Amino acid sequence: MPMSSSGLKWIPKALLASVLLMVSACASDIMKNYVGQPVESVVLDYGPPTTIVELGRGERAYQWRKISTNVVSGTSSGEVHNTKHGTEYEVTETPGSVERQECFYTFYARASGGRWFVTNFRKPKLECE
Repeated sequence: MPMSSSGLKWIPKALLASVLLMVSACASDIMKNYVGQPVESVVLDYGPPTTIVELGRGERAYQWRKISTNVVSGTSSGEVHNTKHGTEYEVTETPGSVERQECFYTFYARASGGRWFVTNFRKPKLECE
């Protein structure tokens, strides 16, 4: 039985939703792997933190900042219209753009034996997962 075009509209949304769910755990899953490890492990993988905040009582927050840019290309499409005066070609253009995303990744650490060990992390905002 052929499916109407309106019946297919849900497929891209469902696909997008499932991809978002799969991707949403990525950063948090990676960050979770550092809990219990010395902060140097994170530094070796991602470089020095952008900010270190003293929280008191032998606790610190280490924060990394990442800025991503993404270029979204523009589109151009056309449509032919037959009028009583002849054929006209109508062009629709959408300009391109640059998207900028700023993300912060924060690990909490506690001092032990002269070193700092990751005890927890702050889950990044959804766009940064």
